[in-house]
Amino acid sequence: MRILNREEVRGALPMREAIPIVKDAFAQLSAGQANVPLRTAIRPARHDGVALIMPGYLSGSDALAVKVVSVFPGNRAMHRPTIHALVLLLNAATGEVLAAMEGGSLTALRTGAASGVATDLLAREDARIAAIFGAGAQARTQLLAVCAVRAIRRAWIYAPNPERVQDFIAELKPQLGATELLAAHSPAQAVRDADVICAATTSHSPVFDGTQLKPGVHINAVGAFTPEMQEVDFVTLQRAARIVVDARESALAEAGELLMALAQGAIHHTDIHAEIGEIAAGLKQGRAHPDEITYFKTVGNAALDVAVAQAVYQKALQYKLGIEVSL
Repeated sequence: MRILNREEVRGALPMREAIPIVKDAFAQLSAGQANVPLRTAIRPARHDGVALIMPGYLSGSDALAVKVVSVFPGNRAMHRPTIHALVLLLNAATGEVLAAMEGGSLTALRTGAASGVATDLLAREDARIAAIFGAGAQARTQLLAVCAVRAIRRAWIYAPNPERVQDFIAELKPQLGATELLAAHSPAQAVRDADVICAATTSHSPVFDGTQLKPGVHINAVGAFTPEMQEVDFVTLQRAARIVVDARESALAEAGELLMALAQGAIHHTDIHAEIGEIAAGLKQGRAHPDEITYFKTVGNAALDVAVAQAVYQKALQYKLGIEVSL
């Protein structure tokens, strides 16, 4: 079994290579070529957090994996990561464990790549200004993915803690030298001119005002992954001409902002236009007009973990990354 740490996972698969892999995984998911049960959530009664168990199999890729991921928002106060994860890649023919890899970086990579796919399929071709809500690991890969598919010249970063925003900018600037990175002093400043917005927070209330969005903006909402969480308000969903999800079943079970809007009658089930895999496969239309507001919601899907884990493992063998152990 090969063990890969955080840096080895990050180094194995660049974002530009991860995006087409995730696009193919989405297409398999929507084509019924993925066996992905709804994830199991375990919430320790004495602590503010959740542990998620996410298995998956992609028949088109013949790839099998399981991820265990924990999200504990209170860790931030202790200066610890809010997300910890481990991914086990199995041999689909024999069941043997091929690799164990640090899953927090893999989760951030595949979630960023998911927004890269959605941005490529739904955002305007001339999108040049981005807004990122959040300053954690997920927010970092969101910006990297958007910049991989659009020529972003300026990105506004907003988070409640200004120090974290400055750390974000200092870390990402060397990787995105052609893109101006600016700290937004308010959500309104961040979204005012944005062509692409990414929300990657653990918020339970909307992080921006939908009335302030300009026509033609595309939104990637990746942070709210439970029925109680909400990053995007009802106004945004009502203004969206295209509501697109990663998978209908999981979105309608876990996406808090959609579930709240449906329960209040702000939107209806028929307003969900497509799964992103249907658009990737050419079965459904993406953006139809430059002034449309488009919205992509992902709550995370094990199909993406499986696809990216398989690619990381293949790269690890190629570049001799990680260590081999015998159980």
